[in-house]
Amino acid sequence: MKSAGRHLLTRFGALTLALGVSHSALAAGLTQQQLGEFADKAQLNFAVVNNLAAKPELQLTLGNDSSVALPAGKGDWRIYFHSVRKLDAAPEGLTLRHVQGDLHELAPTADFKGLARGDSFQVPYTASASMVSYSDFMPRAFITQPGLRPEVFSNTDTENLQNFVTPIASAQQQQRFSPDLYPIATAATRYEDNLAVNQAAAKADASPKIIPTPAEVKYRKGNATLDSSWQVRYAGRLTGEANYLVEQLKAAGITLTSAADHVAATGKVIELRVDASLATAEAYSLAIAADKITIIGSDNAGAFYGIQSVLSLLPAQPASSHSLPQLSVNDAPRYSWRGMHYDMGRNFHGKAVTLRLIEQMARYKLNKLHLHLTEDEGWRLEIPGLPELTEIGAKRCFDLTEQNCLLTQLGTGPHASGSGNGYYSTDDFIEIIKFASARHIEVVPEIDMPGHARAAVKSMEARYHKLLKAGKKAEAEQYLLSDPLDKSQYMTVQNYTDNSINVCLSSTYAFVDKVIYELQQMYRKAGTKLVTFHMGGDEVGAGSWTASPACNALFAKGEQGVAGPADLKPYFVSKVSAITSLRGLDIAGWEDGLMYDPNNTFNRSQFANKHVLANAWDNIWEWGVADRAYRLANAGYEPILSPATHLYFDHPHEANPEERGYYWAARYTDIAKVFGFMPDNLYANADKTRNGAPIENLEALVGRALPALEKPENLRGMQGQVWTETIRTAAQLEQMIYPRLIPLAERAWHKASWEGDKPNTSARAAEWAAFALQLSTKELPKLAALGGDFYLPPPGAIIDKGQLLVNASLPGLAIDYSVDGGKNWKAFAGAEIVETSSVMVRTRLGNTTSRVVTVSP
Repeated sequence: MKSAGRHLLTRFGALTLALGVSHSALAAGLTQQQLGEFADKAQLNFAVVNNLAAKPELQLTLGNDSSVALPAGKGDWRIYFHSVRKLDAAPEGLTLRHVQGDLHELAPTADFKGLARGDSFQVPYTASASMVSYSDFMPRAFITQPGLRPEVFSNTDTENLQNFVTPIASAQQQQRFSPDLYPIATAATRYEDNLAVNQAAAKADASPKIIPTPAEVKYRKGNATLDSSWQVRYAGRLTGEANYLVEQLKAAGITLTSAADHVAATGKVIELRVDASLATAEAYSLAIAADKITIIGSDNAGAFYGIQSVLSLLPAQPASSHSLPQLSVNDAPRYSWRGMHYDMGRNFHGKAVTLRLIEQMARYKLNKLHLHLTEDEGWRLEIPGLPELTEIGAKRCFDLTEQNCLLTQLGTGPHASGSGNGYYSTDDFIEIIKFASARHIEVVPEIDMPGHARAAVKSMEARYHKLLKAGKKAEAEQYLLSDPLDKSQYMTVQNYTDNSINVCLSSTYAFVDKVIYELQQMYRKAGTKLVTFHMGGDEVGAGSWTASPACNALFAKGEQGVAGPADLKPYFVSKVSAITSLRGLDIAGWEDGLMYDPNNTFNRSQFANKHVLANAWDNIWEWGVADRAYRLANAGYEPILSPATHLYFDHPHEANPEERGYYWAARYTDIAKVFGFMPDNLYANADKTRNGAPIENLEALVGRALPALEKPENLRGMQGQVWTETIRTAAQLEQMIYPRLIPLAERAWHKASWEGDKPNTSARAAEWAAFALQLSTKELPKLAALGGDFYLPPPGAIIDKGQLLVNASLPGLAIDYSVDGGKNWKAFAGAEIVETSSVMVRTRLGNTTSRVVTVSP
């Protein structure tokens, strides 16, 4: 999500099509059986031809391996497919129509020559931006005909994208433009890159460490043996935290008894207390001795984090006893906002993966879960009284009227059973809030408005038509979000023309108030309260509301502060601010939702909330907008650093076409890059431009002075983001989040000694090597024990004079190799003599393996 450049959406140039004459074309339309056979046997493929041409060149190929011919002439069949690049031209004999978002329609004209059995046609096209990854292409293209059930092309009905995308192997296919200074990662380049971290890790202390790193820790001689003979004693207010500790230790193999602190202990004890004299919120002290572990928090959250520090020292494998180092810790968080953002609006992945994310956030002392609940492609939360939001807005299928579902997007395909569909019931959401609250995590709900709101707009339009048909006009208009007479024209960066809520309708604010009211009820039922409402606000299509009679009527009223279209975004935010302020809430938005333009923020004083938070995300250095975080802080807003160059986890792990994700802000974001982020000086992170050129002087690159942070007290913290356009399954989601979430937590909690305007790169490299060793030996095994998925970096490897040499970017990972094409795997134990010309290698942790890579001499 976020940014005019995030998708770098393309417009295709002219298309040409060569078709053979069909010798067995049907005179009439296709039957359901014929449609099904054609989709099952035909092959629809996409290819990157040349990204380095004047305009990037690509090609679509449809091969007819079925016994059914597509008839010549203007038939009723249609092919629909998902494309992250917008097509804007039609080939001879066909029309090519952009429907909405990534959905496109290919239809025959009277000049269509037919497609006979055994024939194929090619559609060459050009794009205004490159496509260098398999995940740029979407699965589940389909063919349909009026009155028939859509049929998915079988070869595209897969998450193995290489099944329908031809190999992206040459330089002109893999490079985004010329010059593209980021080299494509190969086994050989990885091997060279990994040498330094492996050398440093060999010198690092591999004993278990507390992650994230405490502010102060002192180790003493000796160990404490934690077993079932210990007891837990706690202050009554810490009952929940004590129960959590007992549950976690039981999972680690140790069963303890617990009692409130007025019950005398008879042996070794873990003592949990609160001491308000520890003035910093969420702070704690921890002392581990041979017969006593003392955890003192400044508040309940601090005590909980002290518990997590004890648990962090345990290994992944359960045992009846564990040895802990004797030590003392004094610790407090770097930032009060240590967040993770999860977009399930684009693709929904279920409750279980959300609960697992919360558990992992708690382990690493992250405390804000920002749930992106709504999008153009989906509404993911049941709202009592507005069932259409989930009946229509939570599922995508093939329904051009959108009275039964939203238009299919993002590789879902034509059926409501397709990937990405679903929502949280109110009971689900209450469970999520409770689960998070018990772990001192605030769930921040985002209802994205006024842009990115197509799911809500279309759901309320369906409600409107249903009630209007029933003769209930007033009720139909109660929550309507669109003006039927609005002729405004716009195109968003995600290729939508109808996703803006009309901010001039009173029914819009009735809808906002209704949704917030129901949210508050869910939080109350969960035994807590809603604190922060995130209204999104980003990427509103330029041109929205410019031809809306409702808005013209608003302007005509002469209301101060709303004289024309440029006033409508701050007008909307001020109205939502008034609603949330009346309900006692803080309000948050994405940075561009709180600004007129890159340089000018909305007047902070017009918003009634005590706290107005802003996610600062759009920081491509040469674009000159990375200073918006500081502009907002200086203007009285409270920014949360969310920079796309370092903290967008939907970006690839490395520069390689097999890696999932978009690459608009950074060619890749690996684990080490997240670890190296320096939030105290945002400008100090300006390392490379989009094409990979080193940045020596950011001010010279931008061409103007960069504002200093005049009000650092307004900087609330930092947050990782995962957007899910290319992430359709729970496994894919977790492979993008983990283990990048762990260095995110490290930087949000702990300020490293090597940070500064000019970071100490040698000290950073040494600390990263030690941290990487902790990941491979302790943290990733714990992730594996929970049963979730995570990403393992593929190994580096070379064959030198018949000798196989392999290493990993996370030292300590197991490495396997195969000399028979993957039929049999052996553990790599050192330099191996191999007699084949090609060897397959992979990293492994338990049953989880990396991508397999092939190395040749």
